[in-house]
Amino acid sequence: MNIENQVLGLIKLSDYIKAFLAKKPEDHNEDDVNIELLLEKSQIENPWFVVDNQKFALQQWADLLTEVNIKNWLKNYSISATSKRVGLILAGNIPLVGFHDVISVVLSNHIPVIKLSSKDRYLIPFLLKKWNEFSDGQVQFEFVEKLANFDAVIATGSNNTARYLEYYFKNHLSIIRKNRTSIAVLKGDETNEELQLLANDIFQYFGLGCRNVTRIFIPQDFVIDRLFESFIGFQDIINHNKYANNYDYNRAVYLLNQDKFWDNNFVMLKEDDKLFSPLSVINFSRYESLEEVKGFIAENEEDIQCIVAKDELELNSIYFGEAQNPGLDTYADNVDTMKFLEVV
Repeated sequence: MNIENQVLGLIKLSDYIKAFLAKKPEDHNEDDVNIELLLEKSQIENPWFVVDNQKFALQQWADLLTEVNIKNWLKNYSISATSKRVGLILAGNIPLVGFHDVISVVLSNHIPVIKLSSKDRYLIPFLLKKWNEFSDGQVQFEFVEKLANFDAVIATGSNNTARYLEYYFKNHLSIIRKNRTSIAVLKGDETNEELQLLANDIFQYFGLGCRNVTRIFIPQDFVIDRLFESFIGFQDIINHNKYANNYDYNRAVYLLNQDKFWDNNFVMLKEDDKLFSPLSVINFSRYESLEEVKGFIAENEEDIQCIVAKDELELNSIYFGEAQNPGLDTYADNVDTMKFLEVV
């Protein structure tokens, strides 16, 4: 396969997506209408995939797939001289979450053998077909219901599923990913604008991604009301039926158990040391010294995807509002997929 054609095809795909997203509905051509129908079909099959979130994911990829970004990414790796078949078991918690693996395999000169998530069956096949068209047929891929005839595998699942996958693929080169989540650490002097950006890190994709913040560390004297004030821009999230069901259920459980929690009618804050929180709930804890936070991070390193905080806290963090904007060189579970593919 010709990698130059593949890279050029990705750049053209980026331009194609940008052009579609920039158009008003009244300016859509037949191809644009078909994309809109695809997005609506995806939402019907998986109500979490609202059209706006699918378009957000498309925009993120369109912005990322520039010539400069792609070439700066690839220059750090050697391309395999021999094409191998790499099985991909994709997640479906947020739109296009598996697309990075697909791109990585193709640009490593391998062939992705893809088992799609039942929750995300349309966008990735559509984008791959377009990428192949824009690359003069230089993008090979295969969709399967069950993996067979492969040389390596990259799989994503729940912690329970991962144990099964680790056993099933124990004789193959593999990357097996488990559940992860993200945290935020506040210094206490954050501006209202920064806290509003943090709200994006919490609520984008309804909080279903591993890069969504589910636990916040705040200083002892931090006023909780400031968080609720920063969340207001996402108050319409409660109008989504599946999210509202989670909110109502978790609220009822807390009331029955007489748990202490803070509530603003669309999200709850609960003082809890747990890293993971139920959907519609954000766990928080107050800290006296940053060493407490660093200790928690060290103990839970394998379960934390990313940390949102100010650079001055020196926590190897990303800035507020950037959780759902990973670069091409940002890898799930911090395992370098491209390095893995070099030795397949």
